[in-house]
Amino acid sequence: MVQANLQKQSDWWPNIADPLRKFGGKISEFFSPATDAAAMDDAYVVEVELPGVKEEDIQVEHHGNLLTVKGQKHSSREEKDKTYYYAERTFGAFQRVFRLPADVDEDHIEASAKDGVLTLRLPKWKEAEASKRQIEIQKG
Repeated sequence: MVQANLQKQSDWWPNIADPLRKFGGKISEFFSPATDAAAMDDAYVVEVELPGVKEEDIQVEHHGNLLTVKGQKHSSREEKDKTYYYAERTFGAFQRVFRLPADVDEDHIEASAKDGVLTLRLPKWKEAEASKRQIEIQKG
């Protein structure tokens, strides 16, 4: 009896979940990569998960106080003579934009990629390098 119920349940769940699974797959195309960001004494470190993305398909751009990570994950699937029961992997363009903190030394931002993780190192201004000036108040 329990075995029969488990069999019925396992037959039932995939059928009811398939439309939702397909819908979720479409939504996932609009999501950006998972990211961790941490502050250290001398820098901020941002790690972006990019499994299956080739290094040459990743771009990191800096403009103003924004840092953009974007790229393309290409499909490795061959559709010929296959019937997929599940197709959960997503492919296509992605983008993630980060607003930089005011104390980032923008001229020394570094990026490296290893094992499907892009690591961005955003060094902080050193106290001696940070410019400080007195602003004169105009008399009116």
